[in-house]
Amino acid sequence: MVKISKFDAADYLKTPEAIAAYLTEAFATDDAAYICAALDTIARAKGMTSVAKETGLSRESLYKSFSGSSKPEFDTVRKVINSFGVKLVAEPAESKTA
Repeated sequence: MVKISKFDAADYLKTPEAIAAYLTEAFATDDAAYICAALDTIARAKGMTSVAKETGLSRESLYKSFSGSSKPEFDTVRKVINSFGVKLVAEPAESKTA
């Protein structure tokens, strides 16, 4: 019998480039719950304790913020994304009349 393991994207988020690509795809969905899940996955990849130390937030607060049952404040999201070694950028949306 073949044994398989459960896929976890956190296992593949080792570089800022991989993290940025993963977050970009999550933001493209425009789905707040999905974006929170992506932030949680990246935080687990980086280590929740490490993210907590870098942001000045508690681990419990981070777990609660990205559990999907609450909506994190923008300042929390900003601090967490900065701790990942990536930054938020804005770009023009694609024109719908192209």
